[in-house]
Amino acid sequence: MRLLAQLSYLLALVAFLPLATAVRLLKSTSLIECMADSNFTASLFEVTFFPDNRSLALDINGMSDISGNVTAELRVTAYGFTAAMETLNPCELNIEALCPMQAGPIPLSTSLTVSESVIKEIPSIAYTIPDLDGQVFVYINSTDTGERIACLEASLSNNQTVYQKAVEWVVAIIAGLGLVASAITSGLGHSNTAAHVAANALSLFGFFQAQAMIGETAVQMPPIVESWTQNFQWSMGIIQVGFLQTIATWYQRATGGEPSTLLSNLATTSVNVQKRWLDAGAVLYNRSLNLLQKRDSSGGDTLTVTVTGLERVGFKADMERTNIFLTGLIWFVVFVSFTTIGVAAFKGICELLVKYKKMPSDKFQDFRNGWKIVMRGILFRLTLVGWAQMCTLCFWELVERDSAAEVVLAVIMWLSMAVVLAWAAFKVITLARRSIAMHKNPAYILYSDPACLNKWGFLYVQYRATAYYFVIPVLGYLLLKGLFIAFGQNAEVVQAVAFLIIEAAFLVAVSVIRPWMDKRTNIFNISIAACNFLNAIFLLVFSNVFNQPGTVTGVMGIVFFIYNAAFALVLLILVLIASIYAIVSKNPDMRYQPMRDDRGSFIKSNSALNTELDALANTARGGGEMELKSTAYHPAYEDESNSLSSGNGASVNHHHDISKAPPSPIDPSVPLFPSHAPPSYDSNGYGNDIERSRSPGQLGDFNPASALAMQNYRQQHNSSPWQRGAGYDH
Repeated sequence: MRLLAQLSYLLALVAFLPLATAVRLLKSTSLIECMADSNFTASLFEVTFFPDNRSLALDINGMSDISGNVTAELRVTAYGFTAAMETLNPCELNIEALCPMQAGPIPLSTSLTVSESVIKEIPSIAYTIPDLDGQVFVYINSTDTGERIACLEASLSNNQTVYQKAVEWVVAIIAGLGLVASAITSGLGHSNTAAHVAANALSLFGFFQAQAMIGETAVQMPPIVESWTQNFQWSMGIIQVGFLQTIATWYQRATGGEPSTLLSNLATTSVNVQKRWLDAGAVLYNRSLNLLQKRDSSGGDTLTVTVTGLERVGFKADMERTNIFLTGLIWFVVFVSFTTIGVAAFKGICELLVKYKKMPSDKFQDFRNGWKIVMRGILFRLTLVGWAQMCTLCFWELVERDSAAEVVLAVIMWLSMAVVLAWAAFKVITLARRSIAMHKNPAYILYSDPACLNKWGFLYVQYRATAYYFVIPVLGYLLLKGLFIAFGQNAEVVQAVAFLIIEAAFLVAVSVIRPWMDKRTNIFNISIAACNFLNAIFLLVFSNVFNQPGTVTGVMGIVFFIYNAAFALVLLILVLIASIYAIVSKNPDMRYQPMRDDRGSFIKSNSALNTELDALANTARGGGEMELKSTAYHPAYEDESNSLSSGNGASVNHHHDISKAPPSPIDPSVPLFPSHAPPSYDSNGYGNDIERSRSPGQLGDFNPASALAMQNYRQQHNSSPWQRGAGYDH
């Protein structure tokens, strides 16, 4: 418990330390019009207020069509509350550029002193709460007629944010540690631990991607939600590196595209990160303004640009809109390449260590003997990990069309991944059905053939044997979310409703089917699905479909951040502890109960030939000499060309001769299932209680001469290893 408290404190300190050390201020860097036919625009708008010395610094480059004396009504709102109201007279404040106002350019750079009464009206929490959801409305009225001639809106910030690079690094390292720990424990022969750690690490990564996808929608979310989801955009490949942006821009120009120059024109362009609008008329006006101005960021006469959805994510990451797709694609390729190089290097290091007798020859023996098949399985797993990322970015590129070559890349990349995953899913389903037809158990072929397990296991090892098909709903679930993000950037309500329906359907499916390998993993993943569904409800509220007050939206934004941060922290700690335990423990499998789908009885390990199954099988036969090879071992499984996963056994052939099928990995003299009646499975894929209660002597021909030896063996091992492998300890 003390370790958990320390980890929690460390992560919280990393996330919020910058918030406690910053100088108190309020600032705005964008100005937009909030009424039609406004007579004032600004290409540069920077206003900073320091309450400690009561100074207000102004740096404005505007264009005015107003002539004469004016007054300005100032209204400051925070989370829907009106924090302060003030009427300003430029002549009384000695602002020569505005007293009187003249039509034409208005360059203004000055500093003002704010009255003490205004400072007292602003609550102190406005300077400390991260990602302040505040706006300043300035209504310019003619002094002579009293008519309102301009309306301006500026978003407020207090320089405090939950978007921190340290948070990105921490969550990325812990997620990567989980995958590395599962790979190491798998190579050491702890398949049960490896399966659990890998499943949890991949689920954690999937949760990060779900958070990122919320931030990529076009819904006008509170600033704290935008910043929180920005912490996870690395999981979608949106990572800003200077030279990669240069490469992406060069490639687009070289292939006939026109790169965006929004970031390079910030000195003359006011960028508004779209948020809630409080006035219904302003909603319609700003949406129309957004449609007109969004595409003019590459050069034109537009002075104000509003960014939403994926463009907003790219802008917050200091990335040009036209570089988002190619950046994501490059990072995915880099990740796959470095992983491939790392696996090959690890193979070479292991061989050198064994050659020079620095490491036992049986260490990582399965990996060293079949590393090419393992490599293929890893590449398939990386394809699965990148599926959500590529679905979103590739389809979005079809909408953006940054250049003809990038569109071709998007089509080829998505089709390649779709074909690979579809082929892998088809192979798994074919093998499982064949196993059911031949052995009344889908786990038989899926786990007894090492080539099948190493190559296609990434699709089904995290699920129980009878839920081998569940990867298909998962792929469809991610595909639908990517489609609505990519094609719904101008329809925020459609996106919100679609997310709600998709998340609700997925939550119901996983709650009813409970497809994962055991109770603990099901709880882990169903909790993630429930959190994603709750996020979808909040997203629908943020879309303003209920026309709720701004206060409700602001408070819900803070609640969204709090419960997601707490949930992510719990998941990170669980994965971190599991990863550390898997690496440092001598026997990490003791932490997990055996699977209830009999996979442990079928998995063949070349590095542990003298297994408990050998001992039991030899004892049951009455043999006095232990065989050197496992009864589960057969050369047919070692040769990939003869394995069921190579295509020969997986192909559907109704005239197939069962007698030519690969031999059973279990010695027929001690059959796992009764020959007269195969075990029945309940709706959850677990064996019938009557079948589980049968002893090994009842499963085959009973040999009285070996009964005593078998009893002594069981007493030494507490219970039958057959029962342990089949999950009887539950």
